[in-house]
Formats: sequence, structure tokens, C-alpha cells
Amino acid sequence: MHPETLVRDHTIYACVMGSRAFGLATDGSDTDRRGVFLAPTPLFWRFDKPPTHVEGPQEEQFSWELERFCELALRANPNILECLHSPLVEYADDTGRELLALREAFLSRQAHETFTRYALGQRKKLEADVRAHGAPRWKHAMHLLRLLASARDLLRTGRLTIDVGDRREPLLAVKRGEVPWPEIESRMTRLAGEAEQALRHSPLPAEPDRRRVEDFLTRARRASALQPGPYDEGVQGVVGARRVGQR
Repeated sequence: MHPETLVRDHTIYACVMGSRAFGLATDGSDTDRRGVFLAPTPLFWRFDKPPTHVEGPQEEQFSWELERFCELALRANPNILECLHSPLVEYADDTGRELLALREAFLSRQAHETFTRYALGQRKKLEADVRAHGAPRWKHAMHLLRLLASARDLLRTGRLTIDVGDRREPLLAVKRGEVPWPEIESRMTRLAGEAEQALRHSPLPAEPDRRRVEDFLTRARRASALQPGPYDEGVQGVVGARRVGQR
């Protein structure tokens, strides 16, 4: 099965991300599409496994296989968690809607470490740009401020909201280069400190609900195995008769 076919025929969830989802889109903004596909279970019974992710087939489109997506979300990967909370959902089937209903199961105080680590790496890149060119990449500075505020609010409230709301214009001013770099640095330091303080009293659990997510994934795999398909002849009858593993 071609990777593009997996995305075309087996996507369970698709959304728009990037500036459009963040409420920061301008006339020249791209449309970044992200999605999750459920590879048919019989494909995993072969030596050559289905891909964990697929780029395309559309421009600015990227999709993850469900298991990989869940693994990354349980690790509090910022990009994955934000994907689950996009306000611009383009498609969700029954399995996709169940995935969305599990959003809170992925959230934990681990987000502080992953968001902070990612933000620190991005800040170092911005500082390198300032040393080399006298100015940072302003768009990246804007998105870093957005991410830090999002992480702070997540730790404070237990909810992840990615649309910037009334912070849109101040952030776009950063993107246009209208805010001095020292002030941006000060904002970054303040937001990181507020996130650290919020961590101490966060309503988030210490760990994500791995068992709940694993139960969902197992049920999705089992339901896929029982679906008629051209992947392995006779496989449906074997699974349906509960003969797997019998001798």
C-alpha cells in the first residue's frame, strides 16, 4: 500500500495548524494541514510495516499513524498536543472523534518539561541569529512567545488553548519587527518564570492516562482487523473465529 493511499483512505482525523489555527494568519499565510491515519491492522502482520508518518500528498500536509501519534502525545510533544486542540478540524470519523474525546488523557505536568525544553532550543537559535545578523527571525520570535504563553496557561488551567485571542495584535507586532529584541527577551524570561510558578499548583496530573489511551488504541486495532479488506486473504475469517494464536 502506498503511503498516499493510507492518508487518502484511512485518515481518521484532519485539522489545520500553524498561523491559521493560532489566530495569527495574515494574507500571505500558508495552510498547514495535519492528520492522523489508522493503518489497517493486517499490514502490521507483514515484515514490511506501514509508515509511522507520511508527508503529503498535498503541499504543507503531514500525517502520523495513530500509534505513533499517541506515543508522541503521551510524551507531551508540543506539536502533537496542539494538533489535538486545533480549532480548525476538517475531518473526524468515529475513531477520530474518540481520539479527540481523549485529549485530556494526554495532558500532564510533563508538558512543562517538553514545552520548556523546546522553547529553550528555539530561543538559542534566535540568540544565534541576533549575534550573526543583528536581529532574530521575527516570525519565529512571535511563535516562541505564543508557545510560552500557551504552556503557562495550560499549567495554570489544565486546558490547552492554542488560539491567541486578544494577544493577536501584540504578537503580530513582534512578527513585523516592531518590538525591540531586549523587550522580547524580557517577555520570554517572564513567561518561562510564570510557567515554572504555575507548575507548583497545576491541576494537571503528574502523568498522562496511558492505560486509557492504550485501551483506545487496542480497540481501534481490533476493529480494523475485523474490517473486510484486500490486505490478507482469509484473515478476516481467522480473526472472526478467534483462532489467532491457537495451534
